[in-house]
Amino acid sequence: MADKTTKAPAAKSVKKTKEASEVKTIEQLNNDLVALVAENLESRRSHQMGELVNPHVLTVQRKNIARVHTAIAAAHKEAVKEDK
Repeated sequence: MADKTTKAPAAKSVKKTKEASEVKTIEQLNNDLVALVAENLESRRSHQMGELVNPHVLTVQRKNIARVHTAIAAAHKEAVKEDK
């Protein structure tokens, strides 16, 4: 009988966040958010009508909207810290 070797658990990978390449104001982020939401709505309409060639675009757009929401929340948090 051969000895069974146990595998060590794989090391967990730690995701590193990217540094912002440019700092945007809350107003700029809100403008970006409005544009992204409008683009997402148009893509969803196209998908429902069967015109959207690559539906993966919807996933990418939702994630980009979430990233902007996160950036806005972080900017608000920083603004509150600076006021104190």
